[in-house]
Amino acid sequence: ASVGHIWLNRVSGEMFVCTDNTVGVNVWTNIGEGSGGVQNYISATGGSITTDGDYKVHTFNSSGSFTPNIGVAGIGDFVEYLVVAGGGGGGNDYYGGGGGAGGYLTATSFSVTSSAMTVTVGGGGQVNVNGQNSVFGSITSTGGGAGGTGAYSGLNAAANGKNGGSGGGGNANSNTGGTGIAGQGFAGGTASSGGAAGSGGGAGGVAPNNVVQNASNIGGVGLSSQITGTAVVRGEGGTGGALTTAATPVAGAGKGCTSAPINATAGAANRGGGGGGSGFGVNTAGLGGSGVVIIRYKFR
Repeated sequence: ASVGHIWLNRVSGEMFVCTDNTVGVNVWTNIGEGSGGVQNYISATGGSITTDGDYKVHTFNSSGSFTPNIGVAGIGDFVEYLVVAGGGGGGNDYYGGGGGAGGYLTATSFSVTSSAMTVTVGGGGQVNVNGQNSVFGSITSTGGGAGGTGAYSGLNAAANGKNGGSGGGGNANSNTGGTGIAGQGFAGGTASSGGAAGSGGGAGGVAPNNVVQNASNIGGVGLSSQITGTAVVRGEGGTGGALTTAATPVAGAGKGCTSAPINATAGAANRGGGGGGSGFGVNTAGLGGSGVVIIRYKFR
């Protein structure tokens, strides 16, 4: 055989290359036990890493860094991501609006290089405060808008819901909901007059306008993703405070409170849901839920 000829032993799985073809003293060098070689797929560090079939999933519940080592072009140089910002806090003080969901961005075939990428997980908004942005490299999701505040204590003016990734719900007395950002979320709901605040917008839809006096509507719906291998709904709007009946949200959003002396609930951690709005004066609104960044790629 000529120099460079390759021989595979199909029994042992070993591979050899001819490095000297001198008659009678051929040299066959074993090349099956070395290191390195062609890397087809990505390997990476950062976050909490799980495996779903042929895919690795990096979940960031707090800020950190994602560092990929890419493979061949077209196979090992792209990832799928989900970036959810923190939800807005509920509005306080006399039937406050529900907080809007954190901005929700997802895509497949996102190109990466072999360099560290910043990951920032946005915190949920405090009472009357928007949620914080979440960041993955060049991708930024905007924090949810806070619910509109009331004017019972005399410390606040009755307010519309704030703008954000999804908008916060308007305070009672017909104040309007805040706007969402196209591609990230939807608007909050407008309140009815007297005893019922609007609910926050969601990543999957607007919050309905509140037309039933004394009772709040459910917040805007979230979106379901199977990026981790299991379907999870994230990015739902919190419900507004009401005199008699506060709607119960599903998944990770907060529930508004009624005139009973209890506080609203917060959005669940790492789902980007809006906080529930306050009830009557003495009640406290709920905080927004923190965001999350999830990255998925084929590793074999």
